[in-house]
Amino acid sequence: MVYDVAVIGTGPDPSDPGRDGYAMGYRHGRAYADNADCELVACADIVPENGAAFAEAFDLGADAAYEDYEELLAAVEPDLVSVCVPPGIHADIVVGCAESGRVEAIHCEKPMADTWGDCREMVRACDRADVQLTINHQRRFGAPFRKAKRLIANGEVGTLRRLEFADETLFDAGVHQVDLCQFLTDGTDVDWVAAQVDYREENVWFGTPNATQALVQWRYDDGTFGLATTGDSSPPGACYLRVVGADGVVELGVDDGPTLRYRTDGGAWTAVDTDGENLHGRDSPGYLGAAVGKIRSRLPLVSTADRTAPIFIERAIADAVDGLKRDVEPELSGRNALRATEVIFAAWESARRGGRVDLPLEVEDNPLAAMIDSGRLGPGASESGDAEGAAAERGSTAADGGDGVDGNGGDEGSDEDEGSDADERGGPSESDR
Repeated sequence: MVYDVAVIGTGPDPSDPGRDGYAMGYRHGRAYADNADCELVACADIVPENGAAFAEAFDLGADAAYEDYEELLAAVEPDLVSVCVPPGIHADIVVGCAESGRVEAIHCEKPMADTWGDCREMVRACDRADVQLTINHQRRFGAPFRKAKRLIANGEVGTLRRLEFADETLFDAGVHQVDLCQFLTDGTDVDWVAAQVDYREENVWFGTPNATQALVQWRYDDGTFGLATTGDSSPPGACYLRVVGADGVVELGVDDGPTLRYRTDGGAWTAVDTDGENLHGRDSPGYLGAAVGKIRSRLPLVSTADRTAPIFIERAIADAVDGLKRDVEPELSGRNALRATEVIFAAWESARRGGRVDLPLEVEDNPLAAMIDSGRLGPGASESGDAEGAAAERGSTAADGGDGVDGNGGDEGSDEDEGSDADERGGPSESDR
């Protein structure tokens, strides 16, 4: 069977990426075009010129571009859709697609959504509609990370003790590393999260605020610890991801070093061949490098590497398609994505409370955005903090049913039938986790 596919949110010209848009729809489109089980048939974007350019780039025909995704669903009835809009409207569109009765599967860009309640509602809505949901945590499929996991599984560095990483942000960029930590620990549950954050300058990525600086620690229930440093918190010598074991260390993405290396008992470093792949794929600098360098000039954005060896996004799409074909839960399922996403929202909540947060997470809103909106964080915030403001924010969240930052345009999160999907505290049920 060949699946009809549509892309919602094509974005603008992919040769000019930035924090307001990276045109990930083109990467999704190329991955579908290269998948023998898929036929890309339509697209939607609220900017008509964007949709028309995408349709032309993929030879879809002028009538295949829509401004309204609901009109697209009604007219085309695609089997699978990719959602590549900004995170703040992921939930609206994912829930809308699931409830339309028109689609069988949804592949959504990361981060999942800009409130914890919306993230959970995306999964619940798809479960209710029997629609497969996957989130594009594509780096799991990179050779450097697969080989790092193999080193750990083979006991090269002994029992895991700590995973740590450094990046520019925790939410937009760092969600990849938090997900990779989940991957390397075999999806082990997280017990608690403790964090502190700073937002002294506006730092908005794709419409959602990201802390300018964060220091986050968490603990898995097997005793392994996680540590994330972002922005100015990142220390000298930090790398993209470091795994510390009882007998050695694995490092990924070391400045001026190999993509993957390890050492045992303080010995010399051993570089590991990663099959020509770096942290972002083949011959790719990642979106930060692309945004700065404007290095891509052709349409669509694709690697020039051997097309018989898919890059990460193509493997992610293949995972979604395989789940649909075989009726099995994909590795990138929405349920699995909740595990990583919960750590990040719990970090924001820890900063809001000024203390450790035990999981499952009990809030529905975006604590970071709430602190910014209340004036507790931001260029004009008091350096001494505002305990009364923190209490007021939590009280407001409880009074509003937890939706302090309304990202899905309504009160869908209060449906009475959600008791079977989540516990009464608002965190994921054991099956969600």
